[in-house]
Amino acid sequence: MHAFTYHKPATVKDATIEGSKGDAKFLAGGQSLLAAMKLRLAAPSDLVDLAAIAELRGIKAEGNAVTIGAMTRHAEVVNSADVKAKIPALAALAALIGDRQVRNMGTIGGSVANNDPSADYPAALVGLGATVNTSTRKIPADQFFKGLFETALQAGEIITSVTFPIPKKAAYVKFKQSASRFALVGVFVAQTADGVRVAVTGAGRKGVFRVKAMEDALAKSWSADAVKGVAVPATDLIGDLHASGEYRAHLVGVMAQRAVAAA
Repeated sequence: MHAFTYHKPATVKDATIEGSKGDAKFLAGGQSLLAAMKLRLAAPSDLVDLAAIAELRGIKAEGNAVTIGAMTRHAEVVNSADVKAKIPALAALAALIGDRQVRNMGTIGGSVANNDPSADYPAALVGLGATVNTSTRKIPADQFFKGLFETALQAGEIITSVTFPIPKKAAYVKFKQSASRFALVGVFVAQTADGVRVAVTGAGRKGVFRVKAMEDALAKSWSADAVKGVAVPATDLIGDLHASGEYRAHLVGVMAQRAVAAA
């Protein structure tokens, strides 16, 4: 691991100041960043630990939405009475992330900011039409994820929370890669106030994406049979040692049917 300067600010304002120094990185759960640093794949000049910032924690249900603080851990989402009551699909998704150690250390903000193409939370954000709240602005989920490990965040910008609209119904189903427990393919489906949304993670070369053909089919008939015949082209899907693009395309259809049935 390369040398770095460690900071542990107590406020978002102080964190943004420290985060503007050199090639600084923000530390949330550390599940990905610390591993990359140990392998010398990442070498930040400054490490800004967000763990002591109380305003970044907590879950609040207000009106037709649930807002989750960026430093809220996956296990807290799993066990939240508000999340289980308002958006049970989100609590179920969080329960599928990694193992118990990961769920007790990883945070929603860290996962979203990292934007791993096989992570679970991006599917929930896009599938529910969530809003990413940062230290400077609000970013719709459809505009937030830009590509593999790439987001709309600017240098020094911190995710403070994520606001999820409460759907009429929703579900998430994934086919996990057995060693890492990341999604080989994960599909989040939802009936929202703005219409049907279908988001896929684990399969796209550019990360999470929506399947408009499935959304249109489900808008006409909310049933597993409605998406059964909708094909997803394999050309833009990941092909690796775990699964070919063609197999992932098949899994998208299967996981979508199961998610609709579960919802």
